[in-house]
Amino acid sequence: MDNDLLETFKTRYDALKAEVAATCAECGRSPDDITIIGVSKVFPVEYAKAAFKAGIKDLGENRVQELIPKTEAFLDEGLDANWHLIGTLQKNKVKYIIGKTCLIHSVDSLELACEISKRSLCNNVISDILLQVNVSGEESKHGFTVDSVKEDLDKVLALEGVRTRGLMTMAPIQTVDGDAKTVFEKTKILFDGINPGDWDCLSMGMSGDWRYAITCGATHIRIGTALFGDRAAYIAKA
Repeated sequence: MDNDLLETFKTRYDALKAEVAATCAECGRSPDDITIIGVSKVFPVEYAKAAFKAGIKDLGENRVQELIPKTEAFLDEGLDANWHLIGTLQKNKVKYIIGKTCLIHSVDSLELACEISKRSLCNNVISDILLQVNVSGEESKHGFTVDSVKEDLDKVLALEGVRTRGLMTMAPIQTVDGDAKTVFEKTKILFDGINPGDWDCLSMGMSGDWRYAITCGATHIRIGTALFGDRAAYIAKA
């Protein structure tokens, strides 16, 4: 492995952990309550391996076709990462990821939850999931609306083979700081209002807005650029 790459990840991860600790101190939270997910989207598996060896044990992918080969490459080397699927999941791709993730963040409909339940039962596993909610109403975002998640929640919770652990959301693409904070605040209010009592995951916040997310109660933050670098620059160079 490229030692320079490994050192780069160590430096970035240490800096991020320090910033997370400082943000937690400001809002009266413990950094131990925050899971940092390194998002390796578009970057090759060697980058993901370097991130893991630098201490980033939770890794996230947006696309099934990137997740699968990376999980297999890790297994070949005996690297036991916690893999998160954080991007849109189509029902016809569910069968490929059952048993390969520790948490599916992007369950955006009752129909998708039912498919995950069916495939999980066939494989005799329990899949941990989060319900993706779109509290901003942005048309480009997937997810349950505030009303639909309340309407469908009991049906999701009754499904066998899945364990619902909380909610996930994304801030609007074109946003100012106040917009992101408003989305996170609304999601936390929704989380508290519909939590059946055993939820422990609130996934929100990325490289540009994770501080607001932690302040608003996030337990999982999804960090790409701050750890892996600029994707567009990497693609252009590649």
